[in-house]
Amino acid sequence: MKQGSKPRPERSWVEICCFGCSCLQLFWPRVVMRKLLNINPRDSDYSADTDDGDDIGSDSETEEFFDCGNGIGSRFRGIREEDPQPDLNDCLPRLRRRNSETFRAQYISTKELRICVGTWNVGGTVPPDDLDIDDWIDIDEPADIYVFGFQEIVPLNAGNIFGAEDNRPVPKWENIIRETLDRIQPANTKMEDFYEDAGDSIRLQNRKFTRTLSGIAENRKLTRMLSGTERIGLSWPEPPLNFLPQNVLERPGSFKPRKSFRAIKSFKTYNSFKSINDMCHMVSAIALLAELDLESLMKRKRRSSYVRIVSKQMVGIFLTIWVRRSLRRHIQNLKVSTVGVGVMGYIGNKGSISVSMSIYQTLFCFICTHLTSGEKDGDELKRNADVHEILRRTRFHSLSAIGLPKRIHDHERIIWMGDLNYRINLPYDKVRDLISKEEWSKLIERDQLVGELQKGHSFDGWSEGALNFAPTYKYELNSEKYYGEDPKAGRRTPAWCDRILSYGKGLRQLMYRRTELKLSDHRPVTAIYMAEVEVFCPKKLQRALNYTDAEIENEEVVAEVIAY
Repeated sequence: MKQGSKPRPERSWVEICCFGCSCLQLFWPRVVMRKLLNINPRDSDYSADTDDGDDIGSDSETEEFFDCGNGIGSRFRGIREEDPQPDLNDCLPRLRRRNSETFRAQYISTKELRICVGTWNVGGTVPPDDLDIDDWIDIDEPADIYVFGFQEIVPLNAGNIFGAEDNRPVPKWENIIRETLDRIQPANTKMEDFYEDAGDSIRLQNRKFTRTLSGIAENRKLTRMLSGTERIGLSWPEPPLNFLPQNVLERPGSFKPRKSFRAIKSFKTYNSFKSINDMCHMVSAIALLAELDLESLMKRKRRSSYVRIVSKQMVGIFLTIWVRRSLRRHIQNLKVSTVGVGVMGYIGNKGSISVSMSIYQTLFCFICTHLTSGEKDGDELKRNADVHEILRRTRFHSLSAIGLPKRIHDHERIIWMGDLNYRINLPYDKVRDLISKEEWSKLIERDQLVGELQKGHSFDGWSEGALNFAPTYKYELNSEKYYGEDPKAGRRTPAWCDRILSYGKGLRQLMYRRTELKLSDHRPVTAIYMAEVEVFCPKKLQRALNYTDAEIENEEVVAEVIAY
């Protein structure tokens, strides 16, 4: 310690506690106001799996989406509203739809994607690491897209509602989902996906190989500048074959020769004068050459078959979406919107998380909600009001983003999931009696949500699969008994609180069921859809543009091509 400097006084634990309380007093109002106004930093809208070195989606050429010729393209994360927007009239394909479906059919084809949607109110329970969700997500019939909506991922206490967001359960759920999806057998994956991945990997490695050969060529130029007498003598009569893996030598036809490969005509007559740097380049090139073998491609580090494209939490609501790795490059314009309708009409203990995206050339929206609870008369009106607020306040793109969806109903395929909390308008004993007899039709007649769908009030035009399973709420924890069989513990009338709805053409439901997981007082629900998506075909468009002069004079045809 320097002379003359005074020793710092030690602070007592009382002073430290007082200082901490002062910081908390300054910080707490900010947290509450951000939650009240539903303000989120732009840089943390959602989380997703990052591209690693082995991911074919990490290459810039595969991430760009229909470059518009002016250097501005839409990336995988979507167009930010503050970024300069390209002239969408120069882009193909346009997301807007026109009247001439016959003309569009000339350059648009369709394909089907299998989508698995699951919703579960987990009651604030942290899952064990070995939780088995195989039946919930139906891994025997793999899907192209998995959408998981959770409610009460954290307990809905005052600290979680008004305080800083507790995201500790999120990694646990994501690890369980990832490990489950990793167990899906790749044999059901189309072989074209494998060849697409292999081809992209070869092209990526070939670019690295070409850059390495360029470095070798520069060193050769320097060597030729020296006179013959300056070259100091010992020659290496043959290439370092010990660096080449034997399987590459035994499989000369495992890849097609390319121009960059022909640059290496011979490895003979390498002089010892050539720089060590040159030899390092050669060893590096040989190593890259070995990586191009298809057999070694198949034996590469195993990557997950599915990747997480979005995860978003708002208090207890959590939405996470996973897709096949080869499908990720075809998903663009991804946006997230949250709406809180809880305490004071704005806090996120109740509300929605909505995700907008385009898959190929079709607009999708996935909504996870937790609506107002209660089984008293009139509580269903509060839930209807929640739905109205979610539809009114959900926003994705600004007005400047021409052709992109702003609201939920601007999408073509919409799936709404969550703990909607609609009840059955029957006494407890009557409901229990009908459940024991499995008379679902009589229960459905008095279901509040079914009534809303029929009247077209809060869910006008929406549809739901047949309810051929028992009500999913409310159970005793880790039990098959409904809550209330013991009158001393209180009663809750069983209900189908956990629902999955759909809106729009092109969605065909294959399955709608519940799963017997006893982690919480709710049972999880699963819906399987086959979704039709439109795929832009450049070759079809090229053929469609080969018009006669008379057809070109037709302004409607020309306008259709430009507008789309």
